[in-house]
Parts: sequence; structure tokens; C-alpha cells
Amino acid sequence: MIISKLNNSIYRYFLSLFFIFSLSVSGPLFAEEDDTYEEKSMLQEAGDFFGAGAEGLADVISKIFKEHGRPNAYIKGTEGSGALVVGARFGEGTLQRKAGGSVPVFWSGPSIGFDAGGNLSKVFVLIYDLPSIDAIFQRFPAIDGSFYYIGGVGANYHQVDEIVLAPIRLGVGLRAGVNIGYMHYKREKSWNPF
Repeated sequence: MIISKLNNSIYRYFLSLFFIFSLSVSGPLFAEEDDTYEEKSMLQEAGDFFGAGAEGLADVISKIFKEHGRPNAYIKGTEGSGALVVGARFGEGTLQRKAGGSVPVFWSGPSIGFDAGGNLSKVFVLIYDLPSIDAIFQRFPAIDGSFYYIGGVGANYHQVDEIVLAPIRLGVGLRAGVNIGYMHYKREKSWNPF
């Protein structure tokens, strides 16, 4: 009887240790999902932002999620750009991070390439692996191919180290071409594209 109670106590002790260990191992997995956005919520957020004219938006967001997974931040904003071989882009919006925090953000950047025209766009940027809000404030290299004629949804990627930005643009204007450049994300508005 004493041996049976002792075995039962040892059994409960090891069962408790196993339970505590399994929680400590699985805890970060749950926290990681809680710090990222689901595809459904981002599709809803982007759909509300772009409105009824965003035909093809679901396909674009689905493709980005398949390639990069769940983002941990996003930016909603507007931008204008123009080019005749050499171009510039200026924008502003609000960055929202799932782990908390929201901040106004401004961006600008030069470009060069086979590119002509101008456009105004609403921009929804999915952001991956952003360790802190401050990490957005830097230059991100960009290769952009676009064709806007009256309207259209387009997306591309910008990356520095582990941080990936996927800007989705719904634009109005006439612009066609391919260019290279960078986007510089800043805390304050500036008309200097560099």
C-alpha cells in the first residue's frame, strides 16, 4: 500500500513536469500566431480600405500569403508617383503592428528605368518579420514593374535582411514600365526623394 501511494506520487510528479514542459515549448508557437495577422483579416482590412474597385485583390493577397506566410504589421496609405526615365514616388500612411503600436510613416524614393507616366494610388503594405516599429525607418531596395491605365491592382516586394514589405497598390493614372530604385521610410514628410 505504501509502495502504491509512492508510485502514484511519483507518477503525478512526472506528469506535472511533462505538462509544464509541454506548455513552455508550445507557448512561443501560440505567441507567434498571436503576433501575426490571418489572411482573412488582412483581406477584410484591405477590402474595406480599397473599396469596391479592388477586383483581383483576393488573388493578390492569397499569393503573398502563400509566398511569405502571415505578416506581423501593415501600412495603409496613399502615394503619388511620376517618371520619364527618371522618377520619384512620395507617400504617407499609418503603420499598425499586431504586437501593438501604431505610428504615422512617410516614404519617398527615386527610380530609374524604362518608365513613363504618373499615377495616384492607395497603398496597403503587408510587412513580414518587423522586429519593432523603429525597424521600418530605413531604405528598402525596389524593383517595380507596373502598368496603370485608369485602374489596377499591383504588388511587388522590398526586402532588407529578414524584413519583407509587400506593397499592394490600387492606382489611377497612366503609367507603364519597369524601374529600379529604393523606398526610404521616414518619420517625417520630405519632398526629397533621396
